[in-house]
Amino acid sequence: MNLLIIGGTGKTGRQLIAQALEEGHCITAMVRNPAKVKLENPNLKVLKGNVLNSENVEAAVEGQDAVLSALGHKKFFIKTTILSEGTRNIITAMKKKKLSRFICITSLGIRDSRFRLGLYYTLFVIPVILFFYFRDKSKQEKLIMQSNLEWTILRPGQLTNGKKRTKYRHGPDLGSYVLTKMISRKDVAHFILKILREKTYIHKTPAVIY
Repeated sequence: MNLLIIGGTGKTGRQLIAQALEEGHCITAMVRNPAKVKLENPNLKVLKGNVLNSENVEAAVEGQDAVLSALGHKKFFIKTTILSEGTRNIITAMKKKKLSRFICITSLGIRDSRFRLGLYYTLFVIPVILFFYFRDKSKQEKLIMQSNLEWTILRPGQLTNGKKRTKYRHGPDLGSYVLTKMISRKDVAHFILKILREKTYIHKTPAVIY
C-alpha cells in the first residue's frame, strides 16, 4: 500500500516506518525536519512539511491508500492545539482527496477510557503533567469520531522501548483502574499494521496493552 505516516520522527513513528517498510509498503513520511529520519529505503519518501499547514498536508495525502498518525509533541506544560488542529487538517485533506482509511494513535485514559491508565496516571501524571496534552488529545479524538472516514483510534498503555513480542491484548474495554499497563512502541506499530491489513476495528477505539 501507499501509506502516509504523520509523526514519523517520534519514537513510535520511527518504529511504524521501519515495520511498514519491512512489509513492503511504500511510505511517505511527512516531517518538519527530514534530517531526523535516519532510515534509507527505496520505498521511503521523506517529505518536508508541517501538519499545521493545510497545503502541506493536502500535498502529502495525494496518491495515498491510508494515513497513519503517530502525531505528538513535548510541549506538555503549554496550552496547545497542535494535535487537534493538525488532525483537522488531515481529515479535511483526506475528504478532499477522497481517501477514507485513517488510523490514529492517542492513549488510554482519554474520553470513555478515562481512569484506565492506572492510579499513577489518573491521580498525578495526567492532571499535573499531561493536562493540556490530554485535553488536546480528547479534542483530536472527537474530530476523528465526527468525521465520515473509516477511522480507528488506537489507545495504547504506557509506551516503552521494549522488544516486539507480537503477543499483546487488544480490545475496547482493556486497561486498569489501579495498575499502569504497558506496551512497547514496536508492538504498537505491529498492531497498527495488523489492523490496517485485516481491515478491523473500523469506527472503534481499541486499547492495546500487555
